[in-house]
This record gives sequence, C-alpha cells and structure tokens, in this order.
Amino acid sequence: MSQLHEVAEQLGEVFEGYFSALHELRVAVEAGLARGDGIDQLVLDFVGPRLMDPATTVVGAGFIGGPGSAAGESIHFAWWLGPLEDNPLLGTTTEVTRLDLAAREYADYLRDFTNMEWYSVPESTGDRHITGPYVDHLCTCDYMLTLTSPVGSPALGVVGLDILVRQIEPGVLHLLRSLQGPAALLSSTGRIIASTSEHWELGASLQDHEGVRVPGTSLVVAKIFN
Repeated sequence: MSQLHEVAEQLGEVFEGYFSALHELRVAVEAGLARGDGIDQLVLDFVGPRLMDPATTVVGAGFIGGPGSAAGESIHFAWWLGPLEDNPLLGTTTEVTRLDLAAREYADYLRDFTNMEWYSVPESTGDRHITGPYVDHLCTCDYMLTLTSPVGSPALGVVGLDILVRQIEPGVLHLLRSLQGPAALLSSTGRIIASTSEHWELGASLQDHEGVRVPGTSLVVAKIFN
C-alpha cells in the first residue's frame, strides 16, 4: 500500500466515526417516526450531549423533514447548534440552542431546501453524502462540511451534522504532512478542504493532482503538482 493510500485509509477512519454517529441518529429517528414519538425531543436527546462535548468538532446536528414527514409540514427543522464563541450572527452561547428559521429573514432560500445538495443527493441516491466545503451563511459564517444521510425509504428527510473545517484542519494537516511534497484533502469536485501548500487556499479549486479516494466518502487525498 502506498503512503497516499495509507493516509486515505486513516482519513476514512476519521470520517467513518462521524458517519457512525449519523447512522445511530438515523436509526433513532426512523424508529421514533414509526412509533409516532415527538421527533424534536428525540433528536435533542440524541444530539444535545454530543454537541456539549468539549472535544467535539460538530457544531450542529439534527433532522430535516421534507413533505410527508411526521411533522406534517412542508419543512421541519429539528436542528440544534452547540455552544458558539463570538459568532457573528448569534454572539456567544454556552448551551445547545435550536436553529430558529422563523427568526431569520435571510433564511427564505430554505423554503425550497429540497433542491439543495445536502438534501437532494441523499434523498435521490439513498446513500450518505458530504457537502462542502462551503461558507455557512445561516449559522457560523465559516467554512463547513455537512454530512447527511436519508431517513426512510423513500426518504422523509435527512439527518445531518455540520463540521467546522478549521476545527478538523489540524488533524487533517498532520496526516497530509506525512506525504512527500504538497498535498491536500479535496471534495469530490476538487475543492480544497485542507492543504499543506501555501499556494492553495481553503475552498480553491484544484485540477492538477494525483488523487486517491478516501474510503467510505467522496473525498480525495491528493498530491499537488505546482
């Protein structure tokens, strides 16, 4: 196995940890919907302790229900945010808070959220998905990766979690630096999530590279050709 493949395998283990937690949430939500449980409290009970963990890199998590979900609405966000420090939108918070779309006039674009990548891809493929890196203008105003997985078949919605790129960057860079020469972790479309090259910044598009897929994800570990 090449060193590039080894780093890809190690990163695969990191992301599998996130997806394992997401799978647990998916199972809990599907069971709750089947029983007719109050979905909001069920989701909060699951994500609350995890968002309060000081070591977590997850800043938001929950269930987003589409048409036909148990909520009986065209859109239902059972989504919570962990503690935030000097957030440009929410200030500093010390507890888990619910994402209140009604209080956000700039969130009108979410009325058609079913067309957004983080929802439409897992809904149509029936498989888990990673969206980003992108700047989250709804909550953090920072670069984010959003991991989502469909709930039900056909999908009634998705469960998901948000990861701040800058919080996972140190660990990713530690692995990338074991490779000889400039290297990067890329999205499936070639956008940089983290890079050891000073010439390539977060979010930039990279085409000239040799890459290996990160197992269990659509991400790629790449050596950069300057």
